Parts: sequence; C-alpha cells; structure tokens
Amino acid sequence: MTNNTTSNDDLLANILKGIEDVKGEDIDILDLREIDNTVCDYFVICNGNSNTQVNAITNSIQKAVSKELKEKPWHVEGTENGEWVLMDYVNVVVHVFQKHIREYYNIENLWGDAKITSIQSKY
Repeated sequence: MTNNTTSNDDLLANILKGIEDVKGEDIDILDLREIDNTVCDYFVICNGNSNTQVNAITNSIQKAVSKELKEKPWHVEGTENGEWVLMDYVNVVVHVFQKHIREYYNIENLWGDAKITSIQSKY
C-alpha cells in the first residue's frame, strides 16, 4: 500500500514507465482533484490488445512502482480475465483495458469534468 512519503508525481511517473515498458496504448491521466467527492486524485487509463498484454501491463506497473518506490497497490482486481484490470494505489487508480472494453465503458466520458492529459507513446 502506498504511504504518505510517495508523491503523486513519482507514482504517476513510475506507472507510466510500467505502461510504456510493455507498449500499453492510448494513455490518459484524469486529474480528479478539482471534482467533489472523488475517491482518488488521479485515474490513469490505458489499453492493451489482448488479455495477455493487459496482464503484462499490470505486472509491469507493479514491478516499476515496487522497484523504484517500494510500494504495492492496495488492491488489484480483474487479472483473472484480463479485460479490465483495476489497480488501486489509494491516490492513483489505474485502469488497464482491452480496447473494446474501454470503448464500451468510456470512463473518460463518465468523468467529463476531469482535466485529461493524453500521453504520447514513445514508440
């Protein structure tokens, strides 16, 4: 579980590194801090092309955050089917989708008041 000594910026940077290390696609960061009654400060959303890649992204994020920050997610769910994995780092919640599932749930639209930052892939 994340502790108070880890900054959101450090956590976000390591989450992004984990995503990019296994070529996660369409990375968006939703800043929820200005929205009342949210459960966290940020959502990080990305997608992979298969359940194997979704789980690889999830594992890569966990390794990157653990290696650099010595932190573990408070909760992870969805790895069984690899269509939508949610990783809860308390202040940052990561959603790793298969593309068609992401399009169906359209979380970015549900949180339309959030400031969205799209990250350009380095590959």
